[in-house]
Amino acid sequence: MNKSYLITGANRGIGLALTKIIIKKGERVIALCRKLEEAGELLKISNTQSNLNVFKADVTKEDELIEISKSIDNIDFLICNAGIMGPRGGMNDKSANYENISEVLMTNVAGPFFTIKSFIGKLRESKNPKIAIISSRMGTQLHNGSDAYFYRASKAAVNNIMVSFSNELDQFNVPITSFHPGWVQTDMGGSHASLSPEESANSLFEQFQKLGEENTGKFYNYDGSEISF
Repeated sequence: MNKSYLITGANRGIGLALTKIIIKKGERVIALCRKLEEAGELLKISNTQSNLNVFKADVTKEDELIEISKSIDNIDFLICNAGIMGPRGGMNDKSANYENISEVLMTNVAGPFFTIKSFIGKLRESKNPKIAIISSRMGTQLHNGSDAYFYRASKAAVNNIMVSFSNELDQFNVPITSFHPGWVQTDMGGSHASLSPEESANSLFEQFQKLGEENTGKFYNYDGSEISF
């Protein structure tokens, strides 16, 4: 029986690469993206692939996610991939203002919370449900960085949220983990990054297949090694 994957931020980067890999394997993808006008390649694929369904949704708006959950069948795997970088500089970065900081924290922290909360009912209908959050090693507490304050903070926070979910969802046997995707050639990672989105996505997908109850509440690198956070 084919598995069903729901991926947020599926219109570009790692999300799009994961979508392509999963579709090619004959599995079903429910792809969410905030702006359909920036999802040209994703929509083009959906025109020829019946196992891809695309929905417009902002992960910071719980009501949009709930409406989508009402219109779909069960989900086997939820991948919280949507995220933004926000201000990249140090403490004097003029873009580190209320509006931009709020957007980073709402998207990267509240976004996965609302997504999991909205679709947990569909996940619990699966015989083998799993949740993965695409986080970042930049969110670990031991680092030498002095930039991207709120991106780092948001990834630390979402890892903490992942642990809280792992405790609450343990009663339902729904494992949840976080993954560092590597330094990837995306809008965030830049063109000099060491991994292509396809290389990262292929490794992530391979690790996703191995996840079980023993992995819940943990943080992993894209190669499967565990990261202390």
